[in-house]
Amino acid sequence: MTATSARPGLTVVGIGAEGWAGLGEAGRRALRTAEVVLGGGRQLDLLPAELPAHRVSWPSPLLPALPGLLDAYADRRLAVLASGDPMWFGIGARIVELVGPDRVQILPHPSSISLACARLGWPVERVSVVSAVGRDLARVRRVLAPGRRILLLSADASAPSALAGLLTEAGYGASPLTVLASLGTGHEQRLDGTAQGWPHPSGDPLNVVAVHATAGPDAILRSTMPGLPDEAYAHDGALTKREARALALARLAPAPDELLWDVGAGSGSIGIEWLRAEPTCRAVAVEARADRAERIAGNASMLGVPELEVVVGRAPAVLAGLPTPDAVFVGGGLAAEGVLDACWAALAPGGRLVAHAVTIEGERELTIRAERLGGDLTRLGVERAAPLGGFTAWKPARALVQWAVVKPCR
Repeated sequence: MTATSARPGLTVVGIGAEGWAGLGEAGRRALRTAEVVLGGGRQLDLLPAELPAHRVSWPSPLLPALPGLLDAYADRRLAVLASGDPMWFGIGARIVELVGPDRVQILPHPSSISLACARLGWPVERVSVVSAVGRDLARVRRVLAPGRRILLLSADASAPSALAGLLTEAGYGASPLTVLASLGTGHEQRLDGTAQGWPHPSGDPLNVVAVHATAGPDAILRSTMPGLPDEAYAHDGALTKREARALALARLAPAPDELLWDVGAGSGSIGIEWLRAEPTCRAVAVEARADRAERIAGNASMLGVPELEVVVGRAPAVLAGLPTPDAVFVGGGLAAEGVLDACWAALAPGGRLVAHAVTIEGERELTIRAERLGGDLTRLGVERAAPLGGFTAWKPARALVQWAVVKPCR
């Protein structure tokens, strides 16, 4: 059954900044026949005054109120206005989640991303898109790399200047910036400059910022592959070191939309690199000490994943009520009674658990668990070249034991 035949009365209409003049016939028909139109105040003002539908402006905050609004008008012919393509960072995806794809018709309009790429001559598939609408601008840091083309969906008129400051701080001050405002209208505007010394004041709030990332000599390159240098993190010694971190992430195996618990998070490195590896993943960093929790949040922001959730409290008690994880890393707190039991019980079937131990007592605990539940035990020893008098010699780091196991599906 198609969405149109199942429920033609619920239609999400993509609309551009040019308003009614840019709509196709299907969108106009949906709005003409609607009894109720939901949308932002700016979008509703773009519609002709003679349309008979009752107009309802979005409340704030929108997302918590959306299910109730859809229920309230479930028996009416309903149209929902969305900026550009409703399924691209738009309200359309949330509505589909709530009512199902067979009960809603989506009528897309060219997105601001498509329009921006058309103006710039950039291939859309080679552009990294970051939204700052309701999201932290620090997310740009995750995609920064020399030569990368980035489009920022701005939250307001101040976003271009804020982005210019972030890029300059990160060593990308030489990056060319282009602000494209009111795309698709008869009064489009384009402003050009570089991040360092961005010359333009705040202007049109309806803007997209294009960045051609150009690294300066002080830029620090951060791959999204696991195993960032230890110096990428602020820490007090509670840090899963680079080689052990890469090995842990390989066994945790981040996959789209999955949730990680990083228990005893220390500096947050495992949760941070889990999120950097796959942008649709989620992660919760559990840390008993408030000072370390604050440091985790700072590390997450500096490394482009400010969405990392930080929970302060002692495991296993603090784990109760957290959403079911697809993967769990236990890097600290092995000595606390019940931590591994709670993590294993909470883990989704088919989920992965990885735990590290650097003490004999912790190693014994992991060995017992491996005998009972299976999985792999790996002993990791790393040696680094270091000065020894006037010579160079190998300096061994403290050995580490890793237990990695997959929870059976039944």
